[in-house]
Amino acid sequence: MTAGFVPPVYPYERLNALRAEAAKLAGGAIDCSIGTPCDPPPPQVVEALAASGSERGYPASIGSPAFREAAANWMQRRFGVGVDPDVELAACIGTKEFVASLPRYLRLRSPERDTVLYPSVSYPSYAMGAALAGCRAVAVAVDDQFRIDVESIEASDAGRALCLWVNTPSNPAGALDDLGVAAAWGRRNGVLVASDECYAEFTFHGPPRSILEHGAEGVLAVHSLSKRSNMAGVRAGFYAGDAELVHYLRECRKHAGCMVPGPVQAAAVAAWADQAHVDEQAARYRRRLHRLADIAAAAGSQPSMPGGAFYLWAPAPAGDAWAFARTLARRAGLIVSPGEFYCEQSVPAGARDPRGFVRIAAVQPSERLDLALHRLTAGVG
Repeated sequence: MTAGFVPPVYPYERLNALRAEAAKLAGGAIDCSIGTPCDPPPPQVVEALAASGSERGYPASIGSPAFREAAANWMQRRFGVGVDPDVELAACIGTKEFVASLPRYLRLRSPERDTVLYPSVSYPSYAMGAALAGCRAVAVAVDDQFRIDVESIEASDAGRALCLWVNTPSNPAGALDDLGVAAAWGRRNGVLVASDECYAEFTFHGPPRSILEHGAEGVLAVHSLSKRSNMAGVRAGFYAGDAELVHYLRECRKHAGCMVPGPVQAAAVAAWADQAHVDEQAARYRRRLHRLADIAAAAGSQPSMPGGAFYLWAPAPAGDAWAFARTLARRAGLIVSPGEFYCEQSVPAGARDPRGFVRIAAVQPSERLDLALHRLTAGVG
């Protein structure tokens, strides 16, 4: 049988040996490798999830009117952006599945194009979505602050591009791109710009931002409740923007059976309506990021605070991310992700090498982070 696509090992499974080693310490492992929230969603969200009475029927694939209106109202409040919930917005099952499936739908629409552009230091699912669609995944250079450099895109790649992904604040570095520049590049080159904005609520330098502030033509904004409201386990998000493209994706996704469960849609309405729990969570993440910086410094790193998101992007001593990850696991019981999980194996000459960094997610309670710092400063291990 001829070999076709062989899925790579899921990156975080490569950390299992470090998890086992960290677990030997008294108090066990402190896993900050994956951005999975540890804090509870607000009570009214859980109540809405349990009391919707919508379990029996099939949910609307595009999202119920209440879901779409709640999401559009939130966009207006947070970004000052008017989105028509009837034609410019639709639900998705969290946003990871949307990120991974978008190139497949775009390829069907524009079979003469075969390329997905994405930041060279970024969330792995952008490149994986291209692979799953049988497309070329072309990494776009980032600057020394890990912000995407759209002017570096070759004209030949732009001419073949189905979309360009941007991510602000970014995973893993917490960088803040100029979304206006990205939108303008896309319109100038006839390329959809898809803006992953799942960390927008955790923007620490300036206000939260959306690409839709620069108009809806030729762009999509993608939002999720996973991080904003600690709802990663229920899978709820939406995409909004160019009306023609939203309509096309709505119709494709109906046929594919992409449906956010009815009770989850009811919970999402409650979540989008409340801002207080998000502000509290943002403050919590900032405190944890400062503590993570203390931990990284105690282990020999010199990290900078991110512009947003809830990851510390910490340079590894001597530039060896895996050695730093092993040190943190053995001495502090802290599990972190080496930078190679978020980049191409080849790095352009003169560029900062992301493989010399580790990503540390602020997703453990403060007392667990205090334990990691105590282990380091007490000389355990």
